[in-house]
Amino acid sequence: MKILITGAGGQLGRDLIRVLGQAHECIPMTRASLDVGDEAAVRACFESVRPDAVVHAAAFTQVDLAESHLEEAYRVNALGSYYVGLAAEAFGAKLVCVSTDYVFDGMKGSPYHEEDRTNPLSVYGRSKLLGEQFVQKVCPHHFIVRTSWLYGRGGNNFVTKVLALADRQQELTVVDDQFGSPTYTYDLAECIGRMLATERYDTYHVANSGYCSRWDFARAILELAGRTDVTARPITSQGFVLPAPRPQHSAFDDRGLRKNGFPPMRHWRSALGAFIHTDWKLEETEHETN
Repeated sequence: MKILITGAGGQLGRDLIRVLGQAHECIPMTRASLDVGDEAAVRACFESVRPDAVVHAAAFTQVDLAESHLEEAYRVNALGSYYVGLAAEAFGAKLVCVSTDYVFDGMKGSPYHEEDRTNPLSVYGRSKLLGEQFVQKVCPHHFIVRTSWLYGRGGNNFVTKVLALADRQQELTVVDDQFGSPTYTYDLAECIGRMLATERYDTYHVANSGYCSRWDFARAILELAGRTDVTARPITSQGFVLPAPRPQHSAFDDRGLRKNGFPPMRHWRSALGAFIHTDWKLEETEHETN
């Protein structure tokens, strides 16, 4: 297939190219090369590329900044998804729309499955949910892929932040009352590739299996990276106030994957170990060499 990838400069976009490029022709579009919030630009891109499929990974992902940049968040996350969905349908392309656990309020107290009621708390979450709803209305041939707590090679994410702080501090403070499902972008890209080989259109929760608190996640990062010299101290989220509210418990149940015959994602600790001992180690080596 010829696969158009929006948001190709992000950590998921780079892994989509790495994974899907093994069997398909990938056309990467970064934020600089395609503004998804510009309807004419999206239409012209599809006219030029004429893709068989599109993975829409472009998004305004700065959760806290979105609270004060509401118009831009909605322009990219909601209207951008609308324009990409319209173009995908017009050109007969399958569409994967990447969404987020932030469409939930985190009050359920147990992992969310795809039929659970959405109730986003933040501008980011509301804008992403509206993007989902636009895609559902304008593009029947869609996979909506909600994911959570992403980390990957070359990204600015929780894993890399913890490891960077560990080089400067002997003790880290991490919230222990927010729970979610950490997800390695390489594994997410592989799952998206499996979906694109089918026509099992639906909404999916795609994250590495299991869940943990941010504090448990930080401790696992330090342990797997061999940083026994650094400790993580738990604090409540009340002591770490941010502009955008976060869902307290946004872990995922993969009912959609199971229902549609897709294999389960590996456990989050296994994925984290793979990332640290391959991609992160490689980045560290490249940094030291340079």
